[in-house]
Amino acid sequence: MLLSATVGDIFCQTTGTDLRPQFLFSDFSTGKVKMKNGQVNETMLNYNTVTEKMVFVKDGRYFNITNFEMVDTLYLNDRVFVPEGNYFNEVLLVGPVSLFARYKGRLEGSPSAYGTKSEASSNYNLSYISLRQEGGILTLPPDCSVEDRTEFRIRKSNEWFDFHNEKQFCKLFPEKSAELGNYIKENGLNIREAQDLQKLVKYCNSILQ
Repeated sequence: MLLSATVGDIFCQTTGTDLRPQFLFSDFSTGKVKMKNGQVNETMLNYNTVTEKMVFVKDGRYFNITNFEMVDTLYLNDRVFVPEGNYFNEVLLVGPVSLFARYKGRLEGSPSAYGTKSEASSNYNLSYISLRQEGGILTLPPDCSVEDRTEFRIRKSNEWFDFHNEKQFCKLFPEKSAELGNYIKENGLNIREAQDLQKLVKYCNSILQ
């Protein structure tokens, strides 16, 4: 098996409806990992949004995929993911301008269960939590939740671009900025919704041709 791994440090051992909210999907499902050498590995997968690691199951144990440079494409639940750096982006639309989602989550809740806070907020200190769990298995305290911090990105001319609002998106296309702004307004698009963004990027590709 060509999947290089480290034992996952932020996940729970349960599956099904009891799976904790740090995962993108409600359960582990069979997925395919296509390597750059053409080999395809089939295994149980899920994505941990807090650690931004793709987790797979082998011999009843959970591991993070770590050899990103060897992975070409990952297929899971009829969705497509591609590696970038040390995490995976979901492919939402492919074209001259392609759209991706980077799924991120942040643990939030009362720090009293572990007696520690991060410097920036009351988020749990992930490293500290993992050390307090046997075998690296984390079950979140009942007062802990995961805040969705998903980011959307585009790729054009082989470059990645990040944006967080309508203005930033339109600035990526200065020659069509006004037209894109009008399209967003006329169609009531929400720049933070994947379906609306797919519609916007499709329109963007059509007027850039």
